[in-house]
Amino acid sequence: MNTFLNHEVIYWDKKIDASLSHKLIREEPLSIYIQGELHSVVMRTPGYELPHVAGLCLAEGIVNAPDDFASLGFCDKKDTCDKKDTNAITVTLNQSRQNKISHLLKRQGFIGRTDCNPSGKKIVEDLYGEIHPLTNNVETDIKKALYCLENLADNQPLRHKTHSSHAAALYNSDFELLSVAEDVGRHNALDKAIGKLFLNHKLCSASLLILSSRISYELVQKAARAHIPIILAISRPTSLAVELASELNMTLACLAKGCGLYIFCGKHRLER
Repeated sequence: MNTFLNHEVIYWDKKIDASLSHKLIREEPLSIYIQGELHSVVMRTPGYELPHVAGLCLAEGIVNAPDDFASLGFCDKKDTCDKKDTNAITVTLNQSRQNKISHLLKRQGFIGRTDCNPSGKKIVEDLYGEIHPLTNNVETDIKKALYCLENLADNQPLRHKTHSSHAAALYNSDFELLSVAEDVGRHNALDKAIGKLFLNHKLCSASLLILSSRISYELVQKAARAHIPIILAISRPTSLAVELASELNMTLACLAKGCGLYIFCGKHRLER
């Protein structure tokens, strides 16, 4: 699995210039076919393609459970792509699920695309209609949660090589690391991390999400679909992310200057 490549660069300062080898994170397109039709193309770092697509389908409401997939695999249909193309995934849903989400399959793109919604308020209204507020009010040790956030880089081997990957890590209530993924895109990293647990029927154990990036409303949406109530991130959330998380009874926090956390909503889950 080639997640990075070597590239020659020129290092320059006022005294010298020299040729150096740098590692660059790979970025390639992944085509997703659902029921034989091209549904979307995402840019991602190669690796964990099946969990990636499973997590994406869960986030967007295409599936609610692993059993909703009749099949999930690399593309091998000669009429759509090369045989066993690792840059293409085919999804087939069971008949029951097809009947329930036929309206989603007809859309031009997923809900959550900013160019499909005229305003932030409309986005929240649309998502609130499809995702119920979380009822899990589990309390967690704020110091241990902060430790997980501050040490996220320890679980980022690709970042150490390339200095350019995002990461998403999922923990249970005992702060056991359940799943972690890296990718050039923060959305992809989260889909992969969630997808790993989802396909193994272990997603219900996750209660804490740690992100290397800012928190956008799309990441809140993905976590809410996975029933993960607490999100901690390196960077601050957007206003729309806080609005949506507040509506869905979620907890959002990020690193504060110096040390500590800025808590934007859901403070009741973070114990001192």
